[in-house]
Amino acid sequence: MAQGKQTPRQKMINLMYLVFIAMMALNIDAEIIRSYYDSTVALKETRLLTERKNEDIFEKTLEAKAQQVPDTYAEPWGQYLKLKEKINALVSHADQIKDKLKKESEFVEKDPKTGKLVDVSENFSALNNNEATTTYFFKDGDENSSSKGASDLKAKIDDIRNYINATFKSNSQLKDLIDRANKSLVAEYPKGQSPNNKTWLQNKFYHQPLIAALSNLEIIQNDARNLQSDALALLLQEKVDANIKFTSYEAIVSAPVDVVAGKPAEAVIMLGNYSNSNKINISGVSRQENGKGYAALNTSSIGAHTLAGNITLTDATGKAQSFPFTHTYNVIAGPQEVKLQKGLLLSADKMNVMYRGLDNPVSGSILGADNAKLSLSAPGASVRGTGPGKWDVRPGAGNILKLTLSGTDPYGKSISQVFEYRIKNVPPPQGQIRGKNVLTMPATSVENQSLSAVIPDFDFPVSFNVTSFMVRVPGRASMQIQGNSLQSAAGLFRNLRPGDGVYIFEIKAAATGLGDQKIPNISPVLINIQ
Repeated sequence: MAQGKQTPRQKMINLMYLVFIAMMALNIDAEIIRSYYDSTVALKETRLLTERKNEDIFEKTLEAKAQQVPDTYAEPWGQYLKLKEKINALVSHADQIKDKLKKESEFVEKDPKTGKLVDVSENFSALNNNEATTTYFFKDGDENSSSKGASDLKAKIDDIRNYINATFKSNSQLKDLIDRANKSLVAEYPKGQSPNNKTWLQNKFYHQPLIAALSNLEIIQNDARNLQSDALALLLQEKVDANIKFTSYEAIVSAPVDVVAGKPAEAVIMLGNYSNSNKINISGVSRQENGKGYAALNTSSIGAHTLAGNITLTDATGKAQSFPFTHTYNVIAGPQEVKLQKGLLLSADKMNVMYRGLDNPVSGSILGADNAKLSLSAPGASVRGTGPGKWDVRPGAGNILKLTLSGTDPYGKSISQVFEYRIKNVPPPQGQIRGKNVLTMPATSVENQSLSAVIPDFDFPVSFNVTSFMVRVPGRASMQIQGNSLQSAAGLFRNLRPGDGVYIFEIKAAATGLGDQKIPNISPVLINIQ
């Protein structure tokens, strides 16, 4: 401006010039803030895109690998989840700070009536306001005294960086991740590297307008999410030796060999990729050629069989990755073999008998089919499986029992047939001495005998233990004896003469194998004296 005394006209010109300069400066500031704000919005959109990419693609892939190959990827998956937790905490905390600063600066992002975004020009004073930022990050606005809010932010930044250094320092594949964390995610300048001898916190937030604070917080969030993305990408790297090249391809068709007419069937077609590297070993096979294993299937017996083994890949560090495999197949008799089955079947109709209250063993089969898949039902009886095609059937009340045998024939067709059996009570036991119910012996031998009870020619595991009986001899009253020995009745036998008879009756016994059935009457024993 001119010095000395000025005319009124000159003063007016000078004042207009000052107003013009102020208006130009105001316009420049508004454009700078608009540009700053647009950049901050773009940064946020990029961060949100990175978050979706991490969660929808890489994160799901690492989780799947942890489930499929836990020995190799379970630990990296656990490390990633903890890192994600810490990064989420930082991003959430930064969002809370931004919301607080916007509110205190009276920043209006959307029109409450229309819901539309408010233009930057209407928020100029809020975005240009540095009071809220300085108050939040510095105690009482003192540049040299950071607030608790600032300390909390720095602590979350340090927590992520320290976790990355401590967790991945021994993994050479993650060296780039550690280097990036030490450069981009810091809350303090390394010694001697401050650009203006001020602290990191002073340069980022002291007397900075709201727009600058929002932008700096968004940069911190972006750096954290990019570190998360880097960690995912590096942890997903295949841990196999680089010289194992999967360069051989082969079409693979997986489909059933035998297809039943009228039944749905499906084939699976895929492209297989394999290598003949000597660092790939396959167990559970007969031989291994050109990176492929060959195994002869066991077809010696009808029924379900399983082929199992393991594919092992050795990585550059010597650690082996394991890929177990299993395949279940069912061996059935071919239809032609079933047609050629020869033989005669004969059954004695009157012998189709089951004994009430006993476990009657039953066997069933279908020619050419897997007996393990047969089922048996018998209304009115209990059925208990004892092996492939074998059951124990215990009838209850009634005189007739109908058994239904069901299964699948070699053609895949479900079939069933009803078999009818008569139900009979357990035959009555017979009293015996020396295996007979009528016998002859001298009078002096009678007292040395023991009484038993049996069901002759009965093929079920039923036994009896005689507990008492009655004895009668000519001219004497009947005597009841406890136990199964005739010794207690010795006095009755001393005056016996040849031709006399010893009659043993009302025999009582305890049974084993009859369950809760009542023991039928036991037939008597007759001893003829010689």
